[in-house]
Amino acid sequence: MLPLGNPTADGGKKEQYDDFNFGSAAWTLSAHEGRPGHELQFTTMVERGVSLARSMFAFNSVNVEGWALYAEAEMVPYEPLDGQLIALQFRLLRAARAMLDPMLNLGLIDSERARQVLEDDVGLSPAMTRQELDRYTVRAPGQAGSYFYGYTRILELRMRTELALGKKFDRLAFNNFLLDQGLLPPDQLAKAVETQFIPAQQAKR
Repeated sequence: MLPLGNPTADGGKKEQYDDFNFGSAAWTLSAHEGRPGHELQFTTMVERGVSLARSMFAFNSVNVEGWALYAEAEMVPYEPLDGQLIALQFRLLRAARAMLDPMLNLGLIDSERARQVLEDDVGLSPAMTRQELDRYTVRAPGQAGSYFYGYTRILELRMRTELALGKKFDRLAFNNFLLDQGLLPPDQLAKAVETQFIPAQQAKR
């Protein structure tokens, strides 16, 4: 269930938000939380017998949320234009998180300036903005940036893999290989691709 508003002391409507409860948002939310995002990610680990070391003990938000944001991007070409627009806005939010969270915690920006960025540049409602700022500073400092960082690490790895394989690059095989590795951190995931996936693909005729 998606909340339609944050509870407030005075019950005022000013704290309500509708950042997710419209049809166009369903496309990218489904891609992120369902398939090919988290649902596929965790189902794959169960069905393919990924070890507990890789599926539980290695759990890290960079891999988990990075994959889900990557999954959103993979689905954008297949979505209607309004769905594509919202997917891009959500990606903008993740980029803003990667900047605002550390800047707030390092004292490089104040909460008012961060609020302006989220409301004016990203286009969030005031209530959603307040929730985001609470997340960066109180509820989970440092976690929000993992989405965009993980996403960019996967894109970087995919780019290097495409350059290494040329016409032999298979996007489906690459994505399946990433899922097979469980929740490895970015450096270990890159090593697996470079030492296992790329040589195996190069050996194919």
